Parts: sequence; C-alpha cells; structure tokens
Amino acid sequence: MYSRLCKLMEQYEKFLLINWNPTMKLLPLLCLIGFLFSFAANSTAYSLKQTRQIAVLSTMFDQLIHRQINSEMAVERSVNALLRSYPEQIASVLKIAVAKYPQEYEQIICGAIRAEPALTSDVIDIILRSNVASIEDIISFAMTEEPAYAVEIVNAAVSHKPSKLENIVRVAITTEPIMAKHIVDSTMQSYPEKILDILAVAIKALPEQVVSIVRDTLRISPDNTEVVSIAVNSSSGNKAREIISTAVKSGISQESATAAAIAGGALEADIAKANEE
Repeated sequence: MYSRLCKLMEQYEKFLLINWNPTMKLLPLLCLIGFLFSFAANSTAYSLKQTRQIAVLSTMFDQLIHRQINSEMAVERSVNALLRSYPEQIASVLKIAVAKYPQEYEQIICGAIRAEPALTSDVIDIILRSNVASIEDIISFAMTEEPAYAVEIVNAAVSHKPSKLENIVRVAITTEPIMAKHIVDSTMQSYPEKILDILAVAIKALPEQVVSIVRDTLRISPDNTEVVSIAVNSSSGNKAREIISTAVKSGISQESATAAAIAGGALEADIAKANEE
C-alpha cells in the first residue's frame, strides 16, 4: 500500500508540472495529504492493536504454562488451550510458543494439531518457517501425529522448500506407507514436471509397491514409456517382468513397453519372460 501511495504522489507531481495552474493545485493536494494522514493513523492503530493482542496472548500462554501440573506436557497443553479458544490467532500463538520454547517444537505441533486438525497445513508452514528443526524431522513427526492430513503436510513442506521435493516425498511415504498412494498421486498431479523424479523416489523407498506405483503413474501420465524405463532403472531385483506387464495392461503396447524396459536396463532373460505371458 505504501509503495502504491508513493507512486501516486509521483504521478501527481508529474501532472502538476505538465499542467501547472495555481488555482487547481491546492484542493487536490490537500485531499491527498488528508488521505495520507488518515492512512498513517489507521496503520498505526492497527499495528498497536496487533502488538497488544500478542502481548495479551503471551501473558496468557505464560499463565497456562505455570498452571500445568504435569510440567512435561505443559507446552503442548498450553498451546492446545489457547488455540481451542482463539483458532484465528494460530500464527501469533505458535510464534510465541516457538520463541519461548523452540526445543519443544514437537509439543507445539501436537498441541496445535490436536486443537484444530483442519489447520495442520498452517501449523506445519509456521513451524517450518521458524527453523527450529530440519524439514525432514518436522515432516516425519507431523505425519506420525496426523496421518490423515499427510497430503496437506507434504504440500506445505514442498511450498516451503520446493528444491527438496523428492526428499520430502521420500520421508513422507516411508513414515506413513499406507498413505503413500495418496501422497505420490497428489504430488505428481501438483508437480507434473517432476513426475519421473517422484516415481523414482517412490519405487526406491517402497520397492514392494512397484506395480501399484507404476500403474498409478501411468493413470496420471498415460502412454508415457519413460515411466517404464525409470521404474526398471529404479527397481532393485528382478522387477522388469512385472513392470512390463503392468505397462501393457495400462495401455502401452508390448513392443513399446519392452523397448522402454531395455532402455531402463532390463536383462534379456527378464524381457523373454515378460513376452511369454
């Protein structure tokens, strides 16, 4: 807003230079000055209000901490109590808790998520921005606590650190293998340009699920023979036969699937077995 006002003032000054007329200058200038003063006053009032709110929340948090009988769970219960009463203040409450007890980030996550599970994505985003722990540790812990929001947790983590997408997916699906399908499918659809990288990570992390991972990937990206090549290359052991078979059932021709498997490093013996089916 401030930058827009500055730009407006510059445009007004240029206008005056081009269309100089003493009789028309005063009124618009007074209006602009009045608007600027009003904006500054409103901004100051809003800032003071926010400062007071944070101070009150901080005091309430300290009081809740001191009232806890079980000191080992004090942070979690205090965060939980505050957010149950003031869910709209999630950012302020978590920032206060993290600033006072950064080493207790796990308790902070638990207290926040259990108070308002639907805000899991916001909780993870705020905790990640606080840099109190590695992104891998935060994801792993959050996934364990709230697996139902696995996709939201992954999305929040990837938004925070896109360069770590593959590692985020790996940590997520190894922490909660049951949610692997949803995590992989969602991430592939959100980042289609990374589909082969995600495929490779998923197969290496969960080799026993190679067939379902390849099948689901081909549903998202039909006729993509590179899926077969990457799947074969990323698999440990003799998986080429299953991968080729899955690709053929998904609509890729036997010839194309076989060629892709060879490109991925499949052995001739495996190719022969697959073609015999």
